[in-house]
Amino acid sequence: MECILFRHGIAIEPDQWEGAEENRPLTEKGKRRTRQAAQGLSALGCQLTHLFTSPFVRAYDTARLVRTAVCPTLKIETREELAVGTTPEQLVVFLRTLPSDAVVLCVGHEPMLGEVASLLLCGKGLPNFPLKKAGAVGLELSGGVKSGQARLLWWLQPGQLRMLGKCAFGKDEE
Repeated sequence: MECILFRHGIAIEPDQWEGAEENRPLTEKGKRRTRQAAQGLSALGCQLTHLFTSPFVRAYDTARLVRTAVCPTLKIETREELAVGTTPEQLVVFLRTLPSDAVVLCVGHEPMLGEVASLLLCGKGLPNFPLKKAGAVGLELSGGVKSGQARLLWWLQPGQLRMLGKCAFGKDEE
């Protein structure tokens, strides 16, 4: 299995939002930069078989932007395992239910996504592996989804993903 963990794009700051936390949306800049980062994923040749997202609006909207760029016909599935407040272990248990040949993209939140990467790579969920907004990490999980057994394929900052997309597709929206 290949698993890509993608953090949601730039959202309105909590102190500038009066609605429920789960409804806090992406900013216009966040949408633009997420589209560009998604182009970078497309340039990497990601052939997704599954696209999962947190039910929070900012993550779901990020997943929609990624789907448009990478896999327009793929269905987005909302998963509580990716919501704010869940544990890395909950997502790992879910990933174990997927086929071994799956190429999975999970859109979620920090610090959980970084802790999932740490758990899969190092065997412990550590805070030392943060993902920036619209940043992503690609992991290979051969031999099953086991703590400490993943192989790092790549870890890309949002600016790197945007640059990959710009180089591959010649688009620059900024």
